[in-house]
Amino acid sequence: MEPTIVSPPASFAQARIWLDERIQFDPEKPQVAIYNMPFVYRLQSDHTLSIKQLHHALHLTLNKHPSLHTSLYFDIQKNLLIQRVITHEDKNNSNTLSIIETTYETDQQLNEILHDERRNPQLFDLAQGLVFRCHIVYYKQISSDHLLSHKDILIFNFHHALFDFPSMNIFLHDLNQAYTTGQLSYEDNTTLRYIDYAVIEQQMAMTGASMFWLDALHNCKLDQPLSLPFDRYRLSNEHRTGHGTSVSFDFGQDLSHHFLLHASSNNISLEHLALGTYYVFLFKLTNGEKDLCIGINTHGRYRDELKHIIGMFVNAIPLRCQLDPHLSFHELTKHVEDTTINSMKYSHFPLQRILNQHPNILSPVLLDTSFDFVSSMRRDEEDEIMVGDSRLSLLPYSIKISADEIMSKFDFILSFQHDLNLNEFSCTINASVDLFNVETVCIIGQRLQIMLHQQFTSFDCRTNKALYEISLILSNEQYLMQSLNNTQISFSSSLTCIHHEFVYQVMKHPQKLAVELDEQSLTYCELLYYVQILSLTLLNEYHVFRGEVVCQCVERSLSMVIGIMGIEMAGGVYCPLSPRDPQHRLNALTQQTESRLVLVHDLTETKFDDNIILLNVDSILIVNDLDSDMNYNCLSSVIMKGEGIACTIFTSGSTGIPKAVQLRQQNFINSIAGFVQIDALHEDDVTIQIASATFDAHILEIVGSLICGATIVMLHPQGESMSSAFIKVLMQFVAQSCRIWNLYGPAEATLGTSCQLIDVNSDMHDLPIGKPLPRYICLILNNFSQPIMTQKGGELLVGGLGIFTSYLGRNDLTAKALVEIDGQLFYRTGDLVTMDNNGLLHYQGRKDHQIKLHGQRIEL
Repeated sequence: MEPTIVSPPASFAQARIWLDERIQFDPEKPQVAIYNMPFVYRLQSDHTLSIKQLHHALHLTLNKHPSLHTSLYFDIQKNLLIQRVITHEDKNNSNTLSIIETTYETDQQLNEILHDERRNPQLFDLAQGLVFRCHIVYYKQISSDHLLSHKDILIFNFHHALFDFPSMNIFLHDLNQAYTTGQLSYEDNTTLRYIDYAVIEQQMAMTGASMFWLDALHNCKLDQPLSLPFDRYRLSNEHRTGHGTSVSFDFGQDLSHHFLLHASSNNISLEHLALGTYYVFLFKLTNGEKDLCIGINTHGRYRDELKHIIGMFVNAIPLRCQLDPHLSFHELTKHVEDTTINSMKYSHFPLQRILNQHPNILSPVLLDTSFDFVSSMRRDEEDEIMVGDSRLSLLPYSIKISADEIMSKFDFILSFQHDLNLNEFSCTINASVDLFNVETVCIIGQRLQIMLHQQFTSFDCRTNKALYEISLILSNEQYLMQSLNNTQISFSSSLTCIHHEFVYQVMKHPQKLAVELDEQSLTYCELLYYVQILSLTLLNEYHVFRGEVVCQCVERSLSMVIGIMGIEMAGGVYCPLSPRDPQHRLNALTQQTESRLVLVHDLTETKFDDNIILLNVDSILIVNDLDSDMNYNCLSSVIMKGEGIACTIFTSGSTGIPKAVQLRQQNFINSIAGFVQIDALHEDDVTIQIASATFDAHILEIVGSLICGATIVMLHPQGESMSSAFIKVLMQFVAQSCRIWNLYGPAEATLGTSCQLIDVNSDMHDLPIGKPLPRYICLILNNFSQPIMTQKGGELLVGGLGIFTSYLGRNDLTAKALVEIDGQLFYRTGDLVTMDNNGLLHYQGRKDHQIKLHGQRIEL
C-alpha cells in the first residue's frame, strides 16, 4: 500500500450511522454502544491457535481492507463528513489495530467481558480510525506457550459504521488465508475499494430511483409516528437511551405448517407473507391507521463487485402500505408483494436522498417502526470457522442476557425468523423502554400470537374476510367486556309511570321533607297537594291532553319541582327550557315542539311571543280561594302507559341544530330503578340539586329523588366550578356518609349510562365514568363497528332499557343515531372512551368536534 492519504466524503451509510450516534443518542452522556458488533468464538477441544500467527494474520487482513483502518471525522470548513484511510505512515503514530488480552475464571466474569464488548461506547474511536479490535480472553491464566486452547475465547469486535454482517465472511476468509500461508495478496490499484464506492455513490444521478421514491411517498406523513400503544412519549429534544425490551415466541409445528401452506397455496414468498401480516397487525394495533410506513434494512450490495468488499453497505428504506380495510388478507399480501418488489428495485437509493425529497419534514420517524425477516439453516458447521487447522465455534451472543442488557436502535421492530432446518418460524418484538413498559410489549406479543392463530389455524379462519374483521382482543379482555355488560337484573316495581311512583312515596312517608330551598320547604304530602292543583288546572282550564308537550321555563325553585310533577300527573310531556337562553331561541324551541303552553314565573314570562299561552306557576299556587272540593277523579282518568312519552329534552347534534330527544315513561322508571339497585339513590339520601334545566341530570336529581323517597336540597345557580384537587380537600371536612358519584350519560340514554363511586383517597387525576347501570349495555367499537382492545379509544354505543324513542320530528337523524346489533338497538354516543384493565370506562373526548357550552352541545 502506497503511503498516501485518501479522504473522500463518507458514504451515505457511514454518515447515517455517524449521525445516529450523535443525534438520536446523547453523545455527551454515552450510556450504551448501539453499533458495536462483537463476534465471539471459542476453540474446540484439542485445538490450539498460535497468538503470534494470529497477530500477523490480523495485520495482513487489516492492511488489505481499508475500511478496517479508516477514520470518520467532520470537516467543519467543508461542512462534510469525511472518511480518511489511515496509511502506513499514519500507523507509525496511531495504532489502528487494538489487541487486548485478559483472563476469566467463571461464567459471570465472562459475561461481564461480553457485556463490555457490546455496551462500552469507549472501545472505538472513529476519528482516529480505531474501528476494529481483537480481544483474547484466556481461561484462568495467560498462556505461557503463546497458544490459544480449549475454553479460551476470541472476540472480533467491529464498529458498524465501517462493517456490516456480510463483511464478516470476507474477513474470516482472508484471516484464515493469512494465518495459513502467512501472506495475503491483493492489487490495491485495480481492486474496487470501499472509498471508491463512496465516491461513485455520491456522483450517481439515480434519476429513475429518485422519481420512484418521490411518487411512492407522495403525501406520506413521514414525521408522524404510528399511534402504537405507547406508555410514554419522547420529547422532541430528548435523546434515546438505547435500552430496549424483547419478547419472543415460537410458532410451533402446527402454526408453522399453516403459514407455509398459505404461502405455497397462494404463490407468495414467505417474506412477503410475513410483511403483509405485520402491516395487518400494525393496522389493528394502531386502532385503524391505514397509511403505514415502516423501515427495513437492505444489504446494499446490489452489484457483484460490491460483494467482496469489507464496509458498511446497509441501506434503510421506507416501505409504505396504503391499506384498504375492506380488502381480504389474501388481497393485501398480493398488494404488499407487488409494492415490495418494486421498492427493492430501487433499494440502493440512499435514505438521505429519499428524505431530501421532502425538505418540509424536519424530524422523519419512518424508521422508528421497522421489520426484519431472517431465513437461516442452523447447522453446527455454519457456526464454526477454521483458522489454519484450528476449529472455533461461534458462541451465542452471551451466555445469559439480562433484561437491562437488551438494546434497541428502534422504537419498535418485529423480526420473523425462519429456521430452514426445522422449517419452523419464530417472532421477536424488540421495543424501546423509552416508550414502552415491559408488560406492554408482552401484551403486544400475545396479541400477535392471537392474530396469527386467527389468520392461519382457527376453525373460522377465512383469508377472504375483510381486514377490519380481524381481532387482537385477548381472552381476558373478552371476559372483561362480558363482565362489563353483566347487568341484567329484574326490578320489583309494577308501577309504570312517574307520578304513580311519586304518589307511592307520598303514601309511604307523607310528612318527610321532599324539597328545600333556602327557607322554603315542602313535605311529600304538601308537594303532592300543589302538584295536584297544577295538574287539575292543566286538565280543566288548559285542556292538556295525554302526550301533549308542555314546556317549562322557570328558575330553580320549588315551583320548578311542582311544575315538572304537575305536567307528568296531567299526562303531559315535560320539556325544560333554560331561562338563560335568548328570546329567539326559546321561541324557536317552543315552535319545534309545537307546544301551545309554557309554564313560567315572574322572571321569565316576558321571554315569549304573544302567540304562546303562558301559565304562571306561582300565580296558581298562591290563589287563596281554591275550591276545597276539587274533583280529583279526573286525575284518575289520566291513564299513562310505560310506552308513553314522559319528557322531551333538547340537545344539539353535529349540525348544531337543536334536537328534541323523546324519552318514555318506562325509560325513567327503569333507569331510576337502576340507580336504586346500585345504591346510588336511596330513600335516606339528601340529594343536592345543582344541574340546570338544560342538563337532563336535573331530572335525575329531582324526579329520581322523589321516586325513591329522598330529600332534595336545591342550590342557587352560579358559583364556581370545582377541580378534582379542590374536591379532595373539601372531602376532608365532609361527613363520612357523604358519597360523590361520577355520572356519565347522554340525554338519549335517559338520566345516565354509567357511574362510578369516587374513592376520595385515590388519585383523582383520571376519574373513570365507571361501569354500566343495571340493564344498560355498553359497547366500545372502532370505525368498522368492531370491538376494541382495552386501553384503546373507541366510540361508546349504549343499549338497554334507557335508549330514547326518537328525535321529535327528525326521523332522519334518529336513523343515523340508532343502530341495530344482534337484534338490539344501540345509540351512537359520538363519545370516545377506553376500558382499563379493571373493566372501568374512561371518557376520552368526542369523535366529532362538538363541545358543551352552557349545557348545549355545539359544533366547533
